Amino acid sequence: MKLNGQTIVLTGASSGIGAEAAILMAKRGARLCLVARREEQLRDVQQRVEAEGAYAAIYPCDLSDSKSIEACAFRILAEQPQIDALVNNAAHSIRRPIEQSLDRLHDFQRTMQLNYIGAVAMTLKLLPRFLEQGHGHVVNISSLSTQIPIPLFSAYLASKSALESFTRSLQAEMGHQGITTTVVYFPMVRTPMSSRTAIYKYMPMMDVKKAAGWIVEACEKRPARIARPMGKLGSLLLAAAPGPITKLPQPLFRGMDQLLANRLKKKG
Repeated sequence: MKLNGQTIVLTGASSGIGAEAAILMAKRGARLCLVARREEQLRDVQQRVEAEGAYAAIYPCDLSDSKSIEACAFRILAEQPQIDALVNNAAHSIRRPIEQSLDRLHDFQRTMQLNYIGAVAMTLKLLPRFLEQGHGHVVNISSLSTQIPIPLFSAYLASKSALESFTRSLQAEMGHQGITTTVVYFPMVRTPMSSRTAIYKYMPMMDVKKAAGWIVEACEKRPARIARPMGKLGSLLLAAAPGPITKLPQPLFRGMDQLLANRLKKKG
């Protein structure tokens, strides 16, 4: 599926992976509907897209608020005669041990609200248009860490696992009506969100432009999933032996965190 002339709704488009994906898709002739909370940054991305000779409209929206999503979707549907794909890229991550979250239920609630409910809400609003057209593609962003269980991200990974299950249900129920889906399993990506964790300064991470390329691939080739080989293997092993596969890597993860913390202390 060539992107030239395709109208794509992209959430989380004001910075990071979303902004880079918008530029890459613009270079392929896509028409972009840019959705994010920060209007000023959205306008900057809009200008970059237009500098590539492509179309971009901005739709400021708080994806953690149902009324804001409803108003945003209403505008998109009213202004865009055709919508070919939705990329639910906006997300919020929290790195905190469960033991330190015993009085922080709100961490789980707000992460689920944005990462899962927000993505589902936008999808449900656009589905009638997809059905009317007879086609529509939904790209949902997940994490390598749902394929290979890691500690400290329980709120984030729970929300992404929920989104994966919704994606599979959507494909199973509506695939015969022209609805297709892709789940993108990103490893750690060097973004402002990941940079908030100080010890990750020295962790090898995927480059933002490469991550954006995965989103472009999801829209062009429309596979069921995009993931690293390690993640695909992890999914198989986790399904076959969930107990050992969850327990065995834990000393490795603890050692890695200690190594990164020591390096940060030494180098600053």
